[in-house]
Amino acid sequence: MTAPPVSKGRVLATLNQDGSRRWIRPKPAGGRWLVRRRAVAYALIVAFLGFPHLRWNGKPWMLLDLPRREFTFFGTTFLPTDTLLLMLLFVSCLIGIFLLTALFGRVWCGWGCPQTVWMEFIFRPVERLVEGGWNASRVLDRDRRHFAPRRLLKYAIYLVIAAVLGNTFLAYFVGTDALGRWMTGSPLDHPVPFLVMGVTTLLVFLDFTWFREQMCIVACPYGRWQSALLDRQSVIVAYDPNRGEPRGKGAGERTGLGDCIDCNACVMTCPTGIDIRDGLQMECIHCTQCADACDDIMVKVGKPKGLIRYTSQEALAGKVPHLLRARTVLYPLAFTLFFGAFLLALALRSAADVTLLGPVGAPFTREADGQVVNQVRVRITNRTSAAHDYTLSYLDEPGAGFIAPQNPVRIEPGETATTSVFIVQPVDRFDDGERRVRFRLVDGAGFAQEFPWRLLGPQEQK
Repeated sequence: MTAPPVSKGRVLATLNQDGSRRWIRPKPAGGRWLVRRRAVAYALIVAFLGFPHLRWNGKPWMLLDLPRREFTFFGTTFLPTDTLLLMLLFVSCLIGIFLLTALFGRVWCGWGCPQTVWMEFIFRPVERLVEGGWNASRVLDRDRRHFAPRRLLKYAIYLVIAAVLGNTFLAYFVGTDALGRWMTGSPLDHPVPFLVMGVTTLLVFLDFTWFREQMCIVACPYGRWQSALLDRQSVIVAYDPNRGEPRGKGAGERTGLGDCIDCNACVMTCPTGIDIRDGLQMECIHCTQCADACDDIMVKVGKPKGLIRYTSQEALAGKVPHLLRARTVLYPLAFTLFFGAFLLALALRSAADVTLLGPVGAPFTREADGQVVNQVRVRITNRTSAAHDYTLSYLDEPGAGFIAPQNPVRIEPGETATTSVFIVQPVDRFDDGERRVRFRLVDGAGFAQEFPWRLLGPQEQK
């Protein structure tokens, strides 16, 4: 029986050649980029944990209230009727990511992605602290001691951190007030939210305990998009082969060798397990850890820093990069167009959404005395943060009957209500089977708006 074939080289950075899991334990590399990334990461962590607790105009900074279908961002609440606004905001964010990628490569992956931020600045530091350093973790992997006491302690700490993240995640959907009541009560009183929190905690735990960098390499599509989002003038983290090659251990002592001493410091510190010297790769998240590690080595061997640095493929080829090019012009224009339309629509958004609807069934009815009765349904959405009494009036000449069984209509903040009014008038008010009329809606707090409407009636000669 023949042995199964073994691939030449790794298919994935997290797989050994025999198909077994290769656990990546990057060696810490201090440097100027790490200091900057750590500051950004901790600021993002504080923001994530703190946003649900902050208030703006009496509202949470961020609340995704799915049961009520309300989304609050920085004190502004979006309702289901705000489809256009949400679409403009989503497209603006998408174009913004495209623009950042075209200019600065995968800066989001290395500096702002929650997977990178939490993995590199919370979970991996805890791992190294508990297990005794990056090399001690590798020894546990080599000996397959996955349930060693130190590693079990690490898992317990991971579970606590995951629970904090799970509860914080839930707070974005229910608010901190409800979350506080639930945390001090029995899970049986709120089984669905407790299940959501539990599942989220489990997913976070599995992600940072087992899946880890595979989220970037296997699951996330962003790396596969970079071939379309990047061009040769985009800024990326790259190794300079012109300066580094040919690499060798005797660099600096023998002639004919580049500055790279082939120490593999850049490989040992990479959180996705790749060799940056192989060129631009899908797995590279542009975290700059290899740049810091290489700079430290260059200082020790008396060479200039920057063998691995932020640069572009064009610059590495000896060409002059150009800031103005098709994508750096079209992306800003598209972003300005969509985000400007979002801001304009947001500024012009009324305090109430009002929609006039026709009757369900026949467009009109006839009374015994010949009068024509039209039903008009009025749907009102209160966009404000306070309850209001909405009063509808009929702007027509005297003689037409206006019947409003429920007028005014009281509507709570963010709620939608539908009421009906009836117009009773003689048949001679209609011209060729229709009549143009106007309604006026006020809320007593400054909102007032008129709405045209077309009433249908019998087509009779006057």
